[in-house]
Amino acid sequence: MLIVIRGAGDIATGIALRLHRARMQVVMTDLPKPTAIRRTVCFSQAIVHGEATVEDVTAKYAQTPEQALNVLAEGCIPVLADPEGACLHTLRPDGVVDAILAKENLGTRITDAPVVIGVGPGFSAGSDCHAVVETMRGHYLGRVLYHGAALPNTGIPGLIGGFSGERVLRAPADGIFHQKLEIGTQVRQGDIAADVNGVPMVCTLDGILRGILADGTPVHKNMKAGDIDPRCDAAHCSCASDKALAVGGGVLEALLNLSGALENC
Repeated sequence: MLIVIRGAGDIATGIALRLHRARMQVVMTDLPKPTAIRRTVCFSQAIVHGEATVEDVTAKYAQTPEQALNVLAEGCIPVLADPEGACLHTLRPDGVVDAILAKENLGTRITDAPVVIGVGPGFSAGSDCHAVVETMRGHYLGRVLYHGAALPNTGIPGLIGGFSGERVLRAPADGIFHQKLEIGTQVRQGDIAADVNGVPMVCTLDGILRGILADGTPVHKNMKAGDIDPRCDAAHCSCASDKALAVGGGVLEALLNLSGALENC
């Protein structure tokens, strides 16, 4: 099966790992200038650096859908700078997974492929996609919905190590983001992780800096710009999260289930 994943951030990357390891062919798309925070576990970085490896899988930047097919032949995951999904017309995939996580549908249609899956809020199974996979931490994380929508976005991050909203660092002002600390750095509450126009972005708790925007990224005030993991395990910075893999499992289930249903028609 050839699957196009729209988005190449940390959740989309966890999905890609699950599908790739299940012997599916995966093509990903993202912005020409990705805004991922957990950059060490995002295949979107292939657009920035030419290639990116997460765990044991390598993704490579492809400029065209034709190049993407060549990258697939190498056993790697191609990543296109194609936020509009124009590659779908050329690739004609068996499935499309919208993992942009914009909390709204930015243009995915149920007619984009034989199987279309929406990840998280903003999609309705049976309307703009065939299935929705739940992304909210808790009892329903990774569950596949064949009717209706995922739980609405609360704006409150899930609990990790007993902390929720405190884990997220937000841009302190409008302007250009200047990164001061690297991903994987052990931080303490009050440390300055970055600044915007001289206004500091202060760490809100003790832990490991699990993610931070790249230096030079344009930001607006209160934009999510960093992530602290209070569990203080630096290894978490280099592998897909439990949430990403749980969502990836749901996507894999939905693809196999729905493609099987098509074959039996």
